[in-house]
Amino acid sequence: MQTYFVAVIQLMVTLVSLLLIANALISFAPLEPWHPVRRTLNLLAEPILRPFRNILPPTGAIDFSPMLALIVIQILGQILIALVRVGS
Repeated sequence: MQTYFVAVIQLMVTLVSLLLIANALISFAPLEPWHPVRRTLNLLAEPILRPFRNILPPTGAIDFSPMLALIVIQILGQILIALVRVGS
């Protein structure tokens, strides 16, 4: 059962990380804001990124919130995996 929980946590961390990376990369593409791909990625990523954007000061054209979110998600994933392994 422990292996199952660890695999689920790793899968979730990977999926969220890929979502944030794809959202950051697509922001450089010349897509209109109402393009379905861009709109869907923003719809999924914005609730994750908004708290980090509120914490970080404005830095002009560069948004560091995806990088901070990735770091925090990776750390939280590792903490959850350690707690699952210790708990069983």
